[in-house]
Amino acid sequence: MSVITLDASSSHILDNPAWAALTGPHAHFAERIGHAARYHQDVAPFYAVADEDDPRAWGDLAALVGPGGTASVRGVTEAPEGWEVVGIGHGVQLVDTGLRAEPDPEAVRLGSDDVPEILDLVARTEPGPYLPRTVEMGTYLGIRHRGRLIALAGERLRPPGWTEISAVCTDPAYRGRGLATRLVRAVAAGIKERGERPFLHARADNANAIRLYESIGFTLRCRTVFSLVRQTEAAFLEETA
Repeated sequence: MSVITLDASSSHILDNPAWAALTGPHAHFAERIGHAARYHQDVAPFYAVADEDDPRAWGDLAALVGPGGTASVRGVTEAPEGWEVVGIGHGVQLVDTGLRAEPDPEAVRLGSDDVPEILDLVARTEPGPYLPRTVEMGTYLGIRHRGRLIALAGERLRPPGWTEISAVCTDPAYRGRGLATRLVRAVAAGIKERGERPFLHARADNANAIRLYESIGFTLRCRTVFSLVRQTEAAFLEETA
C-alpha cells in the first residue's frame, strides 16, 4: 500500500478536515464556541477543535458539549486534562490521484423524501454514521431496482478545495455488480465539476474497501484515529465549584 505526501497547505487542511469544513463551506451547519465546533446534531456526529494542543480549544469544546458530555474527534489518542478517551476507531484517509470520474445514467439524486429508505439501507450495511439531515451536506446519489434503493454514495465533509465521498454502500443482495464503483465515479464527477478534489475515509480493518478504492484511483494519504472523548467528573465538578 503506497502512501503519498501532499503539499503543506493541502496537508494541513486534510489533517483537520472537519474543522476546515465547519469554519468554511459547512459553516451554516456549525455550532461553534471559540476554537471548537460541531455539526448540528441531526446532520453529523462530528466535533472538531482548531488545534488539539491548545488548552483553549478544549475549554471551548467543554462548553460546547456541556458537563459530562462526549465528543467524537479526530486525531486524539491521549486526552488532555479534564477529559478521558472512552473509545477509539482506526481508519485510513485516501485521496484521488487517478480516479476516472463520470456520471452514471442510472444514478438518481436523493433528497429529504428519500431519507427513510437511506436510513434503512445504512442500518443494514453500516457504511458509517448517517443522520436524518446528512443528505443536506452535499449531493447524494442512489441506484434503484424496481423502485427500491439498492446502492448509495454521497458527499460529506467539505474542507476548502476538497470533498469527502461517504456513505458508500450496497444492499447485500446486489453486491458484486460494481454499483459502488459506479456511484463513487458519479459523485466524483460532480465534485470535480466544482474544481474540487475527492477524498474519503475507510476503516483500517476494511481491507476489501481499501483495495477497491485503490484499484479505481485513490491513494492512501495517512492513517487516522477517531476518538470518543468525555469530560471527566472531576473536570465538571471543578467548573461548578
